[in-house]
Amino acid sequence: MNAPADPPISEAPILEARGLTRRFGGLVAVDDFSFAVREGTIHGLIGPNGAGKTTTFNVISGFYAPTAGQVLYRGRDISGRKTSALAAMGLVRTFQGSTLFQEFSVLDNARVGRHLGARSGFLSRLLGTDRASEADADARARQSLAFFGLEDLADEPVSNLPHGHQRMLGMAVALAAEPKVLLLDEPFTGMNPEETRRMMDLVRRIRDDGVTVMLVEHDMQAVMNLCDIITVMNFGALLVEGAPDEVRNDPAVIEAYLGSATGNGAGHAA
Repeated sequence: MNAPADPPISEAPILEARGLTRRFGGLVAVDDFSFAVREGTIHGLIGPNGAGKTTTFNVISGFYAPTAGQVLYRGRDISGRKTSALAAMGLVRTFQGSTLFQEFSVLDNARVGRHLGARSGFLSRLLGTDRASEADADARARQSLAFFGLEDLADEPVSNLPHGHQRMLGMAVALAAEPKVLLLDEPFTGMNPEETRRMMDLVRRIRDDGVTVMLVEHDMQAVMNLCDIITVMNFGALLVEGAPDEVRNDPAVIEAYLGSATGNGAGHAA
């Protein structure tokens, strides 16, 4: 008798947008935009300045509700859900600008990240009645810092860290929440080439550890060398999607970027 075949691998996306639209008054920032992120991939979202990338990220991560359309996570409609609820479900986002507590220590910031997905109540943590949860938070925070090579800086005030270390700490805070999908908002901004290469290696390790990654980024060299699939936006809508080599050589992508660089491409809401 033949051995039973392995069950087929699910092709269902872990994160999906269907007809996503976001308006601000009469301005259409995201216009009937759809994409699908496969589990276990690094998925890039790129486009010229003002293409609608940041607004899309804000809708996906719960900062804005969509005007129309849906955001699906593991097939479940999460449109308009609060960021805290999404984090508890495993959808966690970093930010382009620093959202760290500058007066806190590096370790305390990582602990905050761990509590993004914590199920114990705030009051029990405040009163110290949930010591098991606190011990877990401390252990997970230290593990996340070690992943980014920040463990020796655990007691250092965040305000003392250079820019590159603060960017890595922002990632460590998100990783401490144990995401299933990690949304990275311009993770390489302000980094020198060596820091960028190191961060790219860390993002690959995050993916290899079972976390699906979606990122918005302007560093095209990093995007092309890191991402499995790239979705290109222009004027709030889908322009092109495909593997890096396909996107790099697509005439529509080249025209969109050259038009933006020369001032021939009209602006659109970010």
